[in-house]
Amino acid sequence: MPKKGSRLITVDGAVFRWRVSHKPTYSQGNDWSPLSFAVERAEEPGGVLVVSLPCARPDNWLGARTIAIRPVLVVGCIRRALGQGWNSAQPGSAFTLSVTEDELTALLGEPPQYLIPFLWGMIPEGGGIEDLPRCTQIWSRDTPSIN
Repeated sequence: MPKKGSRLITVDGAVFRWRVSHKPTYSQGNDWSPLSFAVERAEEPGGVLVVSLPCARPDNWLGARTIAIRPVLVVGCIRRALGQGWNSAQPGSAFTLSVTEDELTALLGEPPQYLIPFLWGMIPEGGGIEDLPRCTQIWSRDTPSIN
C-alpha cells in the first residue's frame, strides 16, 4: 500500500496505516461497488485488510449516499478483523471485511450520519438546500423576480 495519502492510527498499542484510494474505479463511480479502504501495519507490513462499507464513495457520479470515514470506524474495523482471524503480520492474500448497515451502527457507537453529494458540497441525508451555505437558489424564467 502506498504511504502517500495514508494516515496512521494506533489500535491496542500497534500502529497501522490506512487509506482510501484517491480515485474511484469505474464501478465505484457508478455506485456498483461500495466505499472501501485498506489497512496494514505501519512498521513491518504484512497482510492487508480491505474493508468494504455499505455505502458509496463521496465522489460517486450518481449522488448516492455516503459517509465520512472517521478514526472510530477504522479502529472498530481493525479490531473486528483481528477478532475474525486477520493476522496483520502474515503476508499473503488480502483479508476482506464486509461491514453491513447494522454493523456500521455498532462500530460507530451511533447511527451513521449519511451525506448526499451535491454540486457544491455535501448535504446531510434528509437535509435540504439550506444546508449548503455557499449555494444560491436559481430561479426559473417562469418565476417572477422578487426584486
